[in-house]
Amino acid sequence: MTAGDRCPRTARWLCGAVLLLALAGCDDAVAVTPPPVVPGTTITGNYLAARHARIDGDDGDAATFLLAALQKAPDDPMLLGRSWLVLTLDGRVGEAVDIARRYLKAEDDGAPLAHIVVATGDIRAGRFVPAIERLGSAGQSPLMAVLVPVLQAWAEFGAGHRDQAEATLGKLRGNPATTLLADVHAAWMADAAGDEAAAVNYVRAALKAQPEPWLRLAVLAGGILQRAGHKDEAQAVYDAYLQQHPGSDLLGPELVRLKSGKPPPRDITDARSGAAEALFDGAGIVGRQNNRDTALALGQLGLYLRPDFPPLQILVADMLENDDRFADAIRVYQAIARSDPLAISGRLGVARNLDRLDRFDEAQATLRQLAAEHPDDPEPYGELGDLLRRHDRFADAVVAYDQAVARSGTLEPRHWQLLYARGIALERSKQWPRAEADFLKALELQPDQPYVLNYLGYSWVEQGQNLDKAEAMIRKAVELEPNDGYIIDSLGWVLFRLGHQDEAVVQLERAVEIRPEDAAINDHLGDAYWAVGRQREARFQWEAALANKPEPELKTAIEQKLADRPLRAASAERP
Repeated sequence: MTAGDRCPRTARWLCGAVLLLALAGCDDAVAVTPPPVVPGTTITGNYLAARHARIDGDDGDAATFLLAALQKAPDDPMLLGRSWLVLTLDGRVGEAVDIARRYLKAEDDGAPLAHIVVATGDIRAGRFVPAIERLGSAGQSPLMAVLVPVLQAWAEFGAGHRDQAEATLGKLRGNPATTLLADVHAAWMADAAGDEAAAVNYVRAALKAQPEPWLRLAVLAGGILQRAGHKDEAQAVYDAYLQQHPGSDLLGPELVRLKSGKPPPRDITDARSGAAEALFDGAGIVGRQNNRDTALALGQLGLYLRPDFPPLQILVADMLENDDRFADAIRVYQAIARSDPLAISGRLGVARNLDRLDRFDEAQATLRQLAAEHPDDPEPYGELGDLLRRHDRFADAVVAYDQAVARSGTLEPRHWQLLYARGIALERSKQWPRAEADFLKALELQPDQPYVLNYLGYSWVEQGQNLDKAEAMIRKAVELEPNDGYIIDSLGWVLFRLGHQDEAVVQLERAVEIRPEDAAINDHLGDAYWAVGRQREARFQWEAALANKPEPELKTAIEQKLADRPLRAASAERP
């Protein structure tokens, strides 16, 4: 096993703007829709099938089974309660609104999210007063205490009560984080109302509290300042964002407009788009707390209000991708307009998900087409290199990475991941001198990067060179990533190669505890056990390594050890 198999790969090689995870807008491929499931004939059967589908992460099938059960028991509170949530998660919000309304009428247990679903339906339909009343019944969970006032304020804005909307936002002015949220949405309300002076004042307050703006704040704050004629302030906002995200092209349209003197159009123009923004904020907050269902539900509600909302499309698609719903993710990605700055990254995300659907040729073709269409952009070739490397086509990956490096211009600290990825491909394709140079350059750009320290150190250990330096590098990597089983294994292995067998056993046992499924780590522990005389345990670890499906070369080596090293008498083993 080489070092390339043991380092957690970085899926996105180019660090950039917030939410640059997986995007869309691609006509190069079409997501495959699996054949529809056929529901059963009994309530119990469909209910149990829906639960099984939910466990498997298939919200679409779960919704089908639950709706079939509801046909036979249309007023059952439990079925209603499960159905509105699953429909929301599946993006079928129109149906979810109706069922959530029925659920709250049958059993109003104060379910906050159900009230949000119904209120979202009212906002979309322009029924702002019922939405305000509904939101007042949403309860007071920590999330609702932040989200509900913003949604309620936008509903009041839609009803023509801007003063009341600002007063409602005032409920959030209790701590710096929620005050910032209130200022941001108050700025957007004032801007939508054409109140230029108020919009500028609120956005200045927000920027004072958040001098390093996230992408959405940079775009919208910069737009408000540009429209008000404060060109220098807008430029400062964009510069602050770019300083944190060097190389990002996501502000391209804003910078072009600023240079030309043409003010950007308003992005938030009414209560519906403002409420979608609030749901986007809520989904991001909950997503960071690992509450998958609520985050995805809020994201789907936001898209129901504003389907053409690229940052939210990205967030929803990324959550679907993380749930292994690759075809669903592709459909969301593809809905992003080609004219949006995020569209290029979106097509990269489409390619990534095509590969996960075992459609490698289409994924590769998508990336090559994208690279041809954007001859100055390194990302398509970087993603192509990642794709080829995942399929063990290391020499081809090197060619792709070479193109990405060539397009990157002067290498900066953010490029360490590209060099790290190319170094892995070079090492795996037997081009060690170039690989070593890439790892050393990556460390020059990003000193003390633990994965590079580990990979280079482990590679030196495998080659029997620079062992003392390799040990120091790997010990540093362990300090930086103390719970990474692969890095701890590297430390154990270098200690083994240096002859410190007892200490090697301690480290390798810890690595196996963290990564019991890794064949190479089990093999290493077997070698260490054998070296200290614990033969029975050594053979057990080698057999465990074989059970974990090692690569062919490692499999052969382990089988040879088991054949050549039979157990001696029990007394020969160290106690």
